[in-house]
Amino acid sequence: MSDYTYLLAQALVQAGDEVHVWAPCSAESSVATAEVVVHRMAGNFGFADLARMGQEIDSWSPNRILVQYVPHAFGWKAMNLPFCFWLSRRHIPVWVMFHEVVFPLHWLQRPSHQLLGVITRLMALLTVRSSERVFVSTPAWSKFVRQLGGTRVSPVWLPVPSNIHTAVDAQRVAALRQELTGTGSVTIGHFGTYSQALCPMLQTMVTDLLAADPCRYFLLLGRNSQALVAQILAAAPALAKRIIAPGGLSAEELSLHLAVCDVVVQPYPDGITTRRGSSMAPLALGIPVVTNFGVLSELLWRESGAVVLAESYSSRAFVETTEELLGCRERVASLRARAISLYSSRFSMQCTLQAIKGSV
Repeated sequence: MSDYTYLLAQALVQAGDEVHVWAPCSAESSVATAEVVVHRMAGNFGFADLARMGQEIDSWSPNRILVQYVPHAFGWKAMNLPFCFWLSRRHIPVWVMFHEVVFPLHWLQRPSHQLLGVITRLMALLTVRSSERVFVSTPAWSKFVRQLGGTRVSPVWLPVPSNIHTAVDAQRVAALRQELTGTGSVTIGHFGTYSQALCPMLQTMVTDLLAADPCRYFLLLGRNSQALVAQILAAAPALAKRIIAPGGLSAEELSLHLAVCDVVVQPYPDGITTRRGSSMAPLALGIPVVTNFGVLSELLWRESGAVVLAESYSSRAFVETTEELLGCRERVASLRARAISLYSSRFSMQCTLQAIKGSV
């Protein structure tokens, strides 16, 4: 979300706005920018931080406050009710972008998760009712917002754009491909965070897709991929030279590595949605995406034909769908064009700006 906030702040400045950002201190160095004023808080949205932030905002007198909202972004183990009360006392119009709304709540959960589910609902209730405008990263969140805000709230769907570079130098991509995989190869990629729940499925997919063709390579992009590589090589050490996991990369380097891929596989337990930055990135670059439809997926993924949908959320379905796609060059070319077209018309930062500025 920090990458998203940075890119949005830069875009708003380029559109003529004065932008200030309040965020906790970070161990990572901030990207220097003369246009956006960044206010670093000593803590993590605690009482002293909120009091100081309120004074600074009141002295600046902005036209509005735009909150980038996920419950765990404000510390307090995702239960920062004081921050939501603080929002409700602002005299400046508050707008909120819900990347996520609440923690799931079910009676079979352990008590700590039930408490988290209840508190995040109270937080969202206060935030929605304190907000003049509400944006959601996927229509799936709209029902929660309407339940919390009643008829006075009409959430605006604001898909998440790619957080990395959306254009790359073709010569640099060709040079990187030559360096990583050589000529005549096929490169399959995945971009994600490699959660423990997803890794077993990815392990099967990587192993099966590489075993089917000795000219294939697998590019695992994103942090935390090394543990998956170790698991794969423990069972299939012969694949060591055909699995590439560069670890953490800059936004520019990540774009170049993604552009090397002939296709990326992006499985999601709840389905692809417009809040998935890991799918927006390859789409923006015109990389064919194999993914799955799920309970949170929007209909546009079926209607646009810009991605290939596996029949189910299973390694077998993904392997079969990817094999079928790689066997049809004409379809790959068509997907590249459709991906770029869909991204440009629905997901780009320009679309985000139009929605925000059009709400003024």
